[in-house]
Amino acid sequence: MHQLFFDDDPGGLRPDTRERAEIDGRYKWDLQDIYSDWSSWEADLEAVREKMDAFVALKSTLGDGPEQLAKAFELNDEIGMIAYKLYRYPQLTFDVDQRDNEVQAKLQQVQQLFAEHQTKTAWFTPEILTIDQSTMEEWIDETAALEPYRFPISEMYRNQEHVLDEEGEQLLSYGSRFRSAPTEIYRALTTADIEFETVELSDGESVEVSFGEYSNILQTRREQGDRKKAFEALYSIFEGKRNTFASLYAAICQRDWAQAQARNYESTAEAALDGNNVPVSVLETLIETAAEGTDALQRYHELRKQVLELDDYHYYDGAIPIVDIDDRYPYDDVRNTIIESVQALGPEYQQMMTEALEGGWIDVYENDGKRSGAYSAGVYGVHPYMLLNYTDTLSDVFTLAHELGHTLHTLLSCEHQPFATSNYTIFVAEVASTTNEALLLDHMLDTTDDPRRRAVLLQQEIDNIAGTFYTQSLFADFELRAHRRVEQGMPMTADQFDEIYFGLLSDYYGDCMTLDELYRATWARIPHFFNSPYYVYQYATCYASSAKIVGGLLSDDEERRKETVDRYLTLLKSGGNDHPMEQLRRAGVDLEEPSTVRAVTERMADLVGMLEQELDAI
Repeated sequence: MHQLFFDDDPGGLRPDTRERAEIDGRYKWDLQDIYSDWSSWEADLEAVREKMDAFVALKSTLGDGPEQLAKAFELNDEIGMIAYKLYRYPQLTFDVDQRDNEVQAKLQQVQQLFAEHQTKTAWFTPEILTIDQSTMEEWIDETAALEPYRFPISEMYRNQEHVLDEEGEQLLSYGSRFRSAPTEIYRALTTADIEFETVELSDGESVEVSFGEYSNILQTRREQGDRKKAFEALYSIFEGKRNTFASLYAAICQRDWAQAQARNYESTAEAALDGNNVPVSVLETLIETAAEGTDALQRYHELRKQVLELDDYHYYDGAIPIVDIDDRYPYDDVRNTIIESVQALGPEYQQMMTEALEGGWIDVYENDGKRSGAYSAGVYGVHPYMLLNYTDTLSDVFTLAHELGHTLHTLLSCEHQPFATSNYTIFVAEVASTTNEALLLDHMLDTTDDPRRRAVLLQQEIDNIAGTFYTQSLFADFELRAHRRVEQGMPMTADQFDEIYFGLLSDYYGDCMTLDELYRATWARIPHFFNSPYYVYQYATCYASSAKIVGGLLSDDEERRKETVDRYLTLLKSGGNDHPMEQLRRAGVDLEEPSTVRAVTERMADLVGMLEQELDAI
């Protein structure tokens, strides 16, 4: 079996350069699978303009019959498939160098085109809704070309009370380009215009504390003073601009509330969750259950403080391994391990993962100007592209497995669904990624009986729960409170945001750590607050879902394992062909049951107990 741990072999480690041109092409994505050059992109830009004009010309004809309606949907799909490529090509190019104003201009060009098209087609849904629903259902039943659109059409009727008339939809569409402004300003402040500080660490090395280096220092530097320096260097940037970030976040909350009111919702949460037909009670239950189950989280950090022999334990001490193993995890050496770890899902799944890892799909290493974090971005009709900022840490190994989960989900969805229902919801997206992580952990635990390495792996899983379940639930609580302040007409300043966030940190961690004052501004460093409101709670619900699925995949009962595999792969293949809560129920998960969420806090307690045993054996 492939061994993951590497103590002595230094080969294959990440490049010692941040210059993109000096990084081997094997570790950079190849965008020629989308377009061969910018001329090809320009040609498609002109072609899609013609299709958009043809679509606009269909106005007032949808009621002529099912064939005319099918023609409109099919043309809309053609536009959508080209739009994926037109957007991703400049977006992916820009994300590896966000200092490139020329590429940014091309990205803005295509965004403006889409915004204009949205305005010109504001009539589409209102016109469909003028057709009696029973007539529409007859058309679908009798017309094969309309079958792929059965669910999207049914969703239009379900949301009918939140759809405005043509004039109202057009008015709202005029603001689509401006609604993204706070997000774009935030990205510019935290990527293109950010100036990272350089600190001298205890060994005399000078390091520029970028996002990637900050994470690396917290996970690899055992001198507490080094972690403190990195923390202060990075967070002082956000604290220094907290009023600017507060203005941006207040604008986002106001934007969301204005949009919710315009569409006749009682709250921003209801508006955000209704698109997936998820009741707000699911979000509220998650927040309440996580907040009530923090005992195991605090117990874990108290254990860390004891093992690390720290007189004063801080939040920035929470990532350093509690066992002193200096293993590095070179990218080239971990790929086989990740492929082996998903054996339970079958050879076809493993083969698809192998293809994704062969090259051209993944941008692996950090470089100057590259955006932080990691993601998997689908390009319909091509393949997904994955962005990483790989630094050879164990956490990076799990990030790779996580993003591969998204990539395989996208591949299976696009292979088995028509374009109209190929786009799965965020609510199920993180199930695939966290399932991959859980399978990787189980595989890695099976490869070693060394209590030190088992302790490291158990810490990884505990940290996954802390980061994916508890932290995201805390984030969701912050978002909900911030948005409700807007709904109640209350002040929205940096001081208010600081107070909400620091209060939640205190509630979650109690007396188990010292919470530095600088952490009050942590909310300003969370991109999801500014990019995707009401996104983060789904990490936590998805973790609860994947935990139940993994239990079936690893069961000793062969029949249960087979049934779970079939149900799970069906979920991945189902794309967006139904409401996500229903898709998960068919996969064996019911998130309306509090016990489903509570099982995660109970699992956390069990893992902390196991970790204590392994530490005793060292």
